[in-house]
Amino acid sequence: MNVIYERCCGMDVHKNTIVACILTGRKKEIRSFSTMTSSLLGLIDWLKGVDCQCVAMEATGSYWKPIYNLLEMEGIQL
Repeated sequence: MNVIYERCCGMDVHKNTIVACILTGRKKEIRSFSTMTSSLLGLIDWLKGVDCQCVAMEATGSYWKPIYNLLEMEGIQL
């Protein structure tokens, strides 16, 4: 199987928290973040720090919208 993304992130978005898992090769790292702006900026810094190439989000309701907008503004592929 061909590798399309070497470093990607999957996010589970809730009303007050986001659980994000970064996959880099065979290694994975899971972190939780608040949905407050300062914590979202920390999430973006983390994604950029590991050179994340793509993000996939799972959410119910409209909780994903502000997170999507922030990540898109930062140039992160969704």
